[in-house]
Amino acid sequence: MKLFNTLTRKKEEFVPIEEGKVRMYVCGPTVYNLIHIGNARPMIIFDTVRRYMEYKGYEVNYVSNFTDVDDKIINKAIEEGVSSEEISKRYIEECKKDMEGMNVRPATTHPLATQEIDGMLEMIKTLIDKGHAYVSDDGTVYFRVSSFDEYGKLSHKNLDDLQSGFRSLQVSGEEQKEDPMDFVLWKPKKEGEPFWTSPWCDGRPGWHIECSVMSRKYLGDEIDIHAGGEDLIFPHHENEIAQSECANGKVFAHYWMHNAFLNIDNHKMSKSLGNFRTVREISAQYDLQVLRLFMLSAHYRSPLNFSADLMESSKSALERIVEAVRRLKDRESAAKGNELTEAESAFLKEAGKFTAAFEEAMDDDFNTADALAAVFDLVKFANTNVTEESSASFASEIRKQLTTLTDILGLKVEKEEEMLDEEIEKLIEERQAARKAKNFARADEIRNELLEKGIQLKDTREGVKWQRV
Repeated sequence: MKLFNTLTRKKEEFVPIEEGKVRMYVCGPTVYNLIHIGNARPMIIFDTVRRYMEYKGYEVNYVSNFTDVDDKIINKAIEEGVSSEEISKRYIEECKKDMEGMNVRPATTHPLATQEIDGMLEMIKTLIDKGHAYVSDDGTVYFRVSSFDEYGKLSHKNLDDLQSGFRSLQVSGEEQKEDPMDFVLWKPKKEGEPFWTSPWCDGRPGWHIECSVMSRKYLGDEIDIHAGGEDLIFPHHENEIAQSECANGKVFAHYWMHNAFLNIDNHKMSKSLGNFRTVREISAQYDLQVLRLFMLSAHYRSPLNFSADLMESSKSALERIVEAVRRLKDRESAAKGNELTEAESAFLKEAGKFTAAFEEAMDDDFNTADALAAVFDLVKFANTNVTEESSASFASEIRKQLTTLTDILGLKVEKEEEMLDEEIEKLIEERQAARKAKNFARADEIRNELLEKGIQLKDTREGVKWQRV
């Protein structure tokens, strides 16, 4: 299995630190609002990487954090007149709902930054004691970038160029740094902000130290894979390397994986352009399995463009797989015989080439686009060769092969029995009652439950309309 390592800028054979085990850390979202589809891409991609590694027999310790203390969270709390903790708890729960809709499996551990403060204080003290960090007059602790000779090795940025660039961008407060490139490990509290007591001042951690500490606690000093969006390469991941390697005295991560950006209608997603899309908004239009298939339709290191046309195309593609699985189940239950014929045994052997093509694609830096192509080749093969005359065993084996491959991709393709109209109407009535009682959490729950079963709701002036999707 080969993967592209951002650190070396080349594909490398994956060799784990410990045979048969993978230690993997993926930077999670900052929880101050509903997650957007840009957040969804790494969630889906690296969940798929994990699933494939497990399929290959690895035991994966998969850690993905929630950043629950941050300026954006604090600003949202001030805006709403509530605590930062209330904001972060609310949006962690909302994020988990969206992850479930996208069939992103929970991590082995989902650490919260605020619960790991002691570890951060300990690592910062170690860095100070080793001469890699220093305390300014106001109690701010900075990492001394010049103390780490390999700074810039992940982003492949030249230290001299970085220094001249930073000097030209000096801002207020920089004068207390030894060097403009030095970054914050601990900062003093501001009025109304959450804070923790430290030997240097009452304050809170810098963003970068959080991931270094959470990774060390749950995975150890040295990990196999660190992953995230390419926007995190510099400065976040670069700074994580500097802190971790200086504190722990070991190589931090052996492989670095980064997914490329997601654009909306060929433009960068931003609130100012009005093209900002949350996963929740998408879920009102599509089963989130469609979003998952869309995300996997391109290689993770390629930029991906989100558009209505591409989502419709993904919806049709998913329906083809779902229909093929449904047809195979029907053939299986209606079959007159169970024993494989000689011809069917030959067909099964031939069908093995689709699994081989799938694995070849995934072994080549997790090429999900080519892996999906192998799935559709298998769908075509199934539609052509599994007929009304086929044995139950033949239909069953092909169905198992297809569902095994789609499960690795995290696609749910075996639909539950359709709900009866009266069951749908009853749930809609319950949702309306919940909304009237201002129990919006239950109302959302019902809507998501119906969507999972292929029922899409639309609130109109004339009342709630529904359709099967």
